[in-house]
Amino acid sequence: QAKVPIVYVNLVGGQDELVFDGASVCVDAKGKIRARGLQFQDELVLVDLPTKGKQSPKRPLPLIEEVYEALVLGTRDYVRKNRFQEVVIGMSGGIDSALTAAIAVEALGPEHVTAVSMPSAYSSKGTQRDAKKIAQALQMRFHHIGITGLFGAYQKALGQIFRHRQTDVTEENLQARIRGTILMALSNKFGWLVLATGNKSEMSVGYCTLYGDMVGGFAVLKDVPKTMVYQLAAVANRRLGKNAIPQSVIKRPPTAELKANQTDQDFLPPYGVLDRLVTGYVEQDSPAKQLKGGSRKTVARVVRMIDQAEYKRRQAPVGIKITHRAFGRDRRMPITNRFKEE
Repeated sequence: QAKVPIVYVNLVGGQDELVFDGASVCVDAKGKIRARGLQFQDELVLVDLPTKGKQSPKRPLPLIEEVYEALVLGTRDYVRKNRFQEVVIGMSGGIDSALTAAIAVEALGPEHVTAVSMPSAYSSKGTQRDAKKIAQALQMRFHHIGITGLFGAYQKALGQIFRHRQTDVTEENLQARIRGTILMALSNKFGWLVLATGNKSEMSVGYCTLYGDMVGGFAVLKDVPKTMVYQLAAVANRRLGKNAIPQSVIKRPPTAELKANQTDQDFLPPYGVLDRLVTGYVEQDSPAKQLKGGSRKTVARVVRMIDQAEYKRRQAPVGIKITHRAFGRDRRMPITNRFKEE
């Protein structure tokens, strides 16, 4: 309408859950892009107006590369701007902790990242082996702290009061909370920032343990759906080397390993189905009756879990926003309410 050139200058850097991606742009009076700055990097861009088309703007990054860059920059800036020097990650041998470690190493350098393996009696040899392989491939410091003895001590201490109760999810959560306590002890002793490793899919439906795997000062993958985690793992392997995240980690069925022969799909629908429903219900505000991608029973169950998990999400650490609607300031729901989707 004004028929004048526009120069839009954008910030570069992370601030809490927000990541400003740069990509400053110059548009001529006819609306044609004449120049564009780099994404996620500071850059001085010079452009002459009017031009005769000799300057070609830089192409935007592919979406998955853009997300990866945002996670790296967001992690780097949160750690450095809040005056932390090092971070610590609970390394399970699963894909979420592996991707979190890869992003942290790229953001901070391997000398500033510590991985801690905390196996229990239910931890397989495969995940324990992969945890160490990932740490070696990424050249991080690596510590092994078994929790079987600690878990046994808790069971003994609680044995009298639990004597008439069957083993259930309480014992599963107890293992996660022991690990959380260890990570926080290391944080207190050495000043390391704990990076939580949970993803958006788990956070959506409450498939996570308060004061357990949710502990931490910063959640790198908080807004990253599980299906995208696998895409980002492929990006990490292209950038850091094909063995940074082993194929055994990528191909293994996701499992919390808190009881024998456990997989995530014992409790959750397949992640492809879950992520479609989360996208519709959380990010697009679709009512339950309009959600597609699962049976009516599955839709009702997922919606119910999302609604009921609000109290957990309210206590989760801050994390990087990369989707249209992240939990927190983008989506505020009351914990105490009687509303239920029909």
